[in-house]
Amino acid sequence: QFHIFVGDLSSEIETQQLREAFTPFGEISDCRVVRDPQTLKSKGYGFVSFVKKSEAESAIAAMNGQWLGSRSIRTNWATRKPPASKENIKPLTFDEVYIQSSPSNCTVYVGGVNSALTALSEDVLQKTFTPYGSIQEIRVFKDKGYAFVRFSTKEAATHAIVGVHNTEI
Repeated sequence: QFHIFVGDLSSEIETQQLREAFTPFGEISDCRVVRDPQTLKSKGYGFVSFVKKSEAESAIAAMNGQWLGSRSIRTNWATRKPPASKENIKPLTFDEVYIQSSPSNCTVYVGGVNSALTALSEDVLQKTFTPYGSIQEIRVFKDKGYAFVRFSTKEAATHAIVGVHNTEI
């Protein structure tokens, strides 16, 4: 996937409008407007991910400076922030995690896994996440260094995120 940062979004722009604006450039694998977890107001930026690099490059070139809603947007490659040092990480709260996804979302993303290590397995994930609730499915993408764990309830998934976030498994 090739991730584009879209900045200077006007507050009325929703994820669907962002997706529609970038759809002409190619297949979009992910798209979202970033929101404040407490107020749910747009933070004024978002991300659009394309399957093909050439399509992402075309979108960046064509959309930078274009008007979307009531503002001219900025586009560029999305870059990852360097990981915060362990001392500066504030623990997550159940409520802030719970409101960040739809009521039907019961899936936990497990990322930041070194794919060179073979420790990422269904068994390890089962042992790590079973204490948080009933697991429906575990999908491991060893070569990519991540996995998904689907719980039977959103509450269980939320407890798992709060409990396991920023830990080593």
